[in-house]
Amino acid sequence: MDAQRRGRGEQMDPADQWVLNPNTGEYELRLNPSGAQSRTAPRNATARSTPARSAAPRGGASREGAPRQGAPREGATRTEVPPQRRRRGAPEEPPPGRRGGRRPVQQKPGKAKKVLLWTGGTMAFVLVGVSAAGYLYLQHLEGNVSTTDVGNAGASNFSKDEAFSVLIIGTDKRTGEGNEGYGDKGSSGHADTTILLHVAKDRSNATALSIPRDLIVNIPDCPTTLEDGSKKVVPGIRGARFNRSLGEGDRDPGCTMRTVKENTGITVDHFMMADFNAVKTLTTAVDGVDVCVEKPVNDKESKLVLPAGESTVEGEQALAFVRTRKSFGNSGDLDRIKVQQQFLGSLMRKMSSSDTLTSPSKLLNLAEAATKALTVDEAIGRVSTLKDVALELKKVPTKNISFTTVPVVDNPAEKVKATVVLDESKAPQVFDMIENDVSFTEVKQQEKKEKDAQAARLKGTKAAASEVRVRIMNGGAVAGSAQKTLQYLQVEEGVTKSENAGNAPAELAKTTLEYGPDQADQARRLADIMGLSGSALKPGESVNNSQGVPAMTLTLGKDFKGAGVKLNAPVEAADVEKSTADKVKCAS
Repeated sequence: MDAQRRGRGEQMDPADQWVLNPNTGEYELRLNPSGAQSRTAPRNATARSTPARSAAPRGGASREGAPRQGAPREGATRTEVPPQRRRRGAPEEPPPGRRGGRRPVQQKPGKAKKVLLWTGGTMAFVLVGVSAAGYLYLQHLEGNVSTTDVGNAGASNFSKDEAFSVLIIGTDKRTGEGNEGYGDKGSSGHADTTILLHVAKDRSNATALSIPRDLIVNIPDCPTTLEDGSKKVVPGIRGARFNRSLGEGDRDPGCTMRTVKENTGITVDHFMMADFNAVKTLTTAVDGVDVCVEKPVNDKESKLVLPAGESTVEGEQALAFVRTRKSFGNSGDLDRIKVQQQFLGSLMRKMSSSDTLTSPSKLLNLAEAATKALTVDEAIGRVSTLKDVALELKKVPTKNISFTTVPVVDNPAEKVKATVVLDESKAPQVFDMIENDVSFTEVKQQEKKEKDAQAARLKGTKAAASEVRVRIMNGGAVAGSAQKTLQYLQVEEGVTKSENAGNAPAELAKTTLEYGPDQADQARRLADIMGLSGSALKPGESVNNSQGVPAMTLTLGKDFKGAGVKLNAPVEAADVEKSTADKVKCAS
């Protein structure tokens, strides 16, 4: 308003430019106090002219000698009373003008309504401006992100309604100034730091699984699209270090994704890759990340110098912290992984803190740094999709984001220990937990759901084992599991009315027991024998067995642990070391 008055003399309130025409019963738009210009004059109207009107420049009174509001100009008639006067009564004979297109009303809007109209119009203008600027900024950020076509190695799109896994790859590629001390000169970059981030479907928990770069794996044949658009298949290697799945022989991130699937069985949907510069730029964007060390650090190789206790690191110092190996544990890669997990937990806390989220400058710096640092698969290559990924991850409480490492042991084939192999006694269970959305933390929401299910389905009388009729099917368990379970139930538990019904039509992640309405007592008995949770019991319909008698259907899923082993045995039996993103730990 003030700006308008300074620019055009004493301009009126925009709400006052709409004036009631008693001849039509509608409001018409007058652009200036003189009434010289309506938006468009009706064809059948004759415009009145006065000396003052003809002398005024188009669009309103001249700045020099502009009349004071409330005082009639020389030669003005009564119909030319200034707008502020007209607020108190309708004009006797308003000048013609284009109809405003509004519905006929009997009186002008009150002051409060005018304020709402003007405020609403201003806000609409601001929102449109912000949206336009936001779109242009998103387009700018879009240009920062690099993408790689990984073919069918990952998902074709990102779904906000499903569980998802993102392979986060930190390469040892040397780019930019100040990175001369890191990585192999001229290298296209190997998988130096790799973390598989799995987010549960209900967003109650997430697991960040670190994969050692020196883990011995089988790298499969990898279809690759080269920079010139041509395609080739890079031959696989058996018994190679995991970090060779990227960079060597034109292997792209899709090959690393395929290698993870080949050796763990975990489905990988997307990847995000960054080099050393990402650590520098991201930590600088949030004004540093808090870290903690038990003892003072003075590493000559990485040039990291820190006192004992807590410190804040950013830029070059942050990169040195995650790259240092000699100062922690046994100076090996596994100890460095623990330090990196603690660092990532701290970075997550800092990025989600109110100090960062309420600072526009930090958010913009973070957006610039993150998009410039990342290379991603084409399915999440749009900034809007990356935002969706971040928002879905943000739904997971930090206390339920677990960090753990693939269980490994020293390579028995080596005299001088340099590589590691999977710990076959622990690794399969860890992989199954991740693939099947099982949390490594005690998630209260899941516990409540499980207790509710148990209370509703497991409470009540149990039939005698000899009265339980059940068909056993293999739906993803190890071959032969159905027959072994049949023998166990008949010989050890007295469930004599049981039979092997072969393979199920489809594989299941979890074992289920479907039963009819009149078989609940039988279901409870079999659940007690098998260690089935309430969620495994599926009220439904019975199916006739080979004797034509209604029977329940027990389908052994991928979670089946073996005949005689109860399914509700604690999942922590693998005894893997883990930490969570909400807790501060000091590196040692």
